[in-house]
Amino acid sequence: MVKCSGIRKARLHFRLHRERKESIMKIGIIVHSHTGNTYSVAQRLKEELLAAGHALSLEKVIAVNDEQPDVSKIQLKETPDASEYDALIFGAPVRGFSLSPVMKSYLSQIVSLKGKKIVCYVTEYFPYPWMGGNRAVDQMKKLCETKGTEVFETRVINWSNRQREKKITNMVEELSKLF
Repeated sequence: MVKCSGIRKARLHFRLHRERKESIMKIGIIVHSHTGNTYSVAQRLKEELLAAGHALSLEKVIAVNDEQPDVSKIQLKETPDASEYDALIFGAPVRGFSLSPVMKSYLSQIVSLKGKKIVCYVTEYFPYPWMGGNRAVDQMKKLCETKGTEVFETRVINWSNRQREKKITNMVEELSKLF
């Protein structure tokens, strides 16, 4: 057994604390949720990531005219600042077999996502991902990639699928391991 002086113990404790602090990521979960389904998934992700010790914020993208289908006419009321996070999880519903116009508008306004770890998910009512979910999450991924980043993972949650709860639980567990 090696004995340490008080100063040496303090230095070791400080170094261990600094290393642990450096591994903690500041994660932003930014969602557009029209009915609350997408937001409920984000809340479960938040709980899991907080339990893992990460610093986390859950923020909503809100439009004045949420029902507007034309992206160019969307007026955003709440636009979270994505630049303050090390990693981002974007979530949105599928609208008309595409990514929600509100999330499209928000992602288009972001200047850069360079150097950030990005994960995207969408929720849709239909039971199968090929019924709009795959297309929507691909649109989200491509919008993020135009901002200078790589998207590490994408997911589709089908709300009317009998396996919904299991899929949400699996997604939350798997995505939380990425951070």
